[in-house]
Amino acid sequence: MVGVTTKRVITKKPEVLAPAGTLEKLKTAIRYGADAVYIGGNAYGLRSRAGNFTYDEMREGVAFAKAANAKVYVAANMVVHEGDVEGAGEFFRELRDVGIRAVIVSDPSLIEICATEAPGLPIHLSTQASATNYETLNFWQSEGLERVVLAREVEIDEIREIRQKTDVEIEVFIHGAMCISYSGRCTLSNHMSERDANRGGCTQSCRWKYGLFDMGQSGERQSLLGGETLEEFSMSAVDMSMIRHIPDLVESGIDSFKIEGRMKSIHYVSTVSNVYRRAIDAYCDDPDNYEFKQEWEDELWKVAQRELATGFYYGTPTEHEQLFGKPRKIQAYSFIGQVLAYDEETQIATIQQRNHFGLGDAVEFYGPGFTHAYQTIDVLWNEHDVPIERAPSAMMIVKTKVTVPVKPFDMIRKKK
Repeated sequence: MVGVTTKRVITKKPEVLAPAGTLEKLKTAIRYGADAVYIGGNAYGLRSRAGNFTYDEMREGVAFAKAANAKVYVAANMVVHEGDVEGAGEFFRELRDVGIRAVIVSDPSLIEICATEAPGLPIHLSTQASATNYETLNFWQSEGLERVVLAREVEIDEIREIRQKTDVEIEVFIHGAMCISYSGRCTLSNHMSERDANRGGCTQSCRWKYGLFDMGQSGERQSLLGGETLEEFSMSAVDMSMIRHIPDLVESGIDSFKIEGRMKSIHYVSTVSNVYRRAIDAYCDDPDNYEFKQEWEDELWKVAQRELATGFYYGTPTEHEQLFGKPRKIQAYSFIGQVLAYDEETQIATIQQRNHFGLGDAVEFYGPGFTHAYQTIDVLWNEHDVPIERAPSAMMIVKTKVTVPVKPFDMIRKKK
C-alpha cells in the first residue's frame, strides 16, 4: 500500500554482560537486566581479591542464570608462568561440567589446554590478548574460539570494518574503569609492590597520587610543579561510559556490551545493568525514533567515582580523559538497603539494612525496569515491630511505610 511504512526493529539485541564478583552480585546483575555475567573461579583469573566462586557457588549461579535465560562466563585470563598450568585441564573440565557457558582466556597455553582437555567448553579471547584487527579475529576463529573481546584501544570505525570482514562474535567494554596500560598488560604493580598484575595481584599503582620533587643536597623536598599539589594523578584514566553512543555501538554489529567491575558493589552492578538494559532496549525496539534520555546518564553518575569519557572509541583520548590535579566533586550516594518484602495492604516494606539510615532521611527506591520512587523515612520499626529512630547495625532487618509499591530485591539509596 502506498504511503505505508514498516517500523524498523532490531531483533538481535547485543548482549548486556555484567560483572559478578560474588553470587549475590551475579543474581543482582541478572535481575537488573544482564543477559550474561562474567565471574572468577579459584584459579587463572586477574582479580585475586574479588569474591571468586567455588564450584558449588558456580552451580547455584548457573542454575539461577539458566532459569532467567542468562549465561555465566568465567574469566581465566592470567598470563601463566612455568608451573602455573598444572591442573588447568581439570579446572576447565570442572567449569564445563558445572554448566559454565564459556571461559575468557588470553594465554595461548591455557587456550590449548582448554580446547584439548575440556572439549565442548567454548573459549572467548580476553581483551588482554590485544586483538585489534580482523586478521587476528579470523586467526583465533580458525583456532576454534567463538568470541573475541577487542582491545580497548580499537576505535568505532575500526570495529565497523572488522565486523564486515569476520563473523566471529565481537565483545567490547562499554562502561567502567580503564587500565592506563595497553590492553591491561602492566608491570608497574610488579615493580612497586611485588604483586603481579598479569597474574591477579594488581595493586592499581597507576591510581596512586604522584608528585615530582627535587630532594636537593639538604634532603628537603622541593616540588617541581609549583608548590605542593594535594591531588596529583599522573597516570590514572577516567572511567568509560558509552551510554550516549548506544546507536553507534549497536549499528557497528557488536555482539556483547561488557561492563567492567567485578570488585564493585551490588549498588553499582544493579544501577549500571539497569541503565544499559533500558537504553539498549529503547534503541532496538524503535531505532528510527530513539532519543537519548538524560536520566540514564544521571543514574550512572550515582555510582560514578571518577569522570566519565568514551576512551578510544572516537580517537586518542585527550588530556581531559586522565585525572590531572584535583578531580571534580561527584555527588556521592550510599546504598542503604534492599527490599525483602512488601505488603500492599499495609504499605509496609521489610528491608535488609546495608548502611546507616533513619528517620528524616530522604531516600530513593529503584528496581529492575528502571522503576524509581522517592520519599522521606517517617516511621521505622525493627524486626520485632518496636519503633526505632535509626538502623545502625549492618544487615539488620527493619520495616518502614512506603506509599509507592516496591518489590523484593528493589534497592534503596540516599545522598551522602
